[in-house]
Amino acid sequence: QLQLAESGGGLVQPGGSLRLSCAASGLPLDRYAVGWVRQAPGKEREEVSCIVDSGSITHYGDGMSERFRISRDNVKKMVFLQMNNLKTEDTAIYYCAASDSCFGLNGYEYWGQGTQVTVSS
Repeated sequence: QLQLAESGGGLVQPGGSLRLSCAASGLPLDRYAVGWVRQAPGKEREEVSCIVDSGSITHYGDGMSERFRISRDNVKKMVFLQMNNLKTEDTAIYYCAASDSCFGLNGYEYWGQGTQVTVSS
């Protein structure tokens, strides 16, 4: 069983930056693609980004690549999401999730508990 644990969320002002981390345990992370998914209050889950097992290919949701950057360190079993120029509409719970490949929102097999990101002045 692969366990995922997010960290790095918090309160940030509009225009600020945050770096989310996802720590994996239980199974080798380099077997899995890992994505970041967010859910804002009253809205459906939305895929932010996904990175394949080797890190060689990344995918982003519509408009996400302009301000967000996903990366991974398979040795440290970590995946990161660098978020810049944050906007109030980025407020959401951010989850990391894993699957065999980047199949999209409904393809993730393992999920973390989420970390809250609040963008507010």
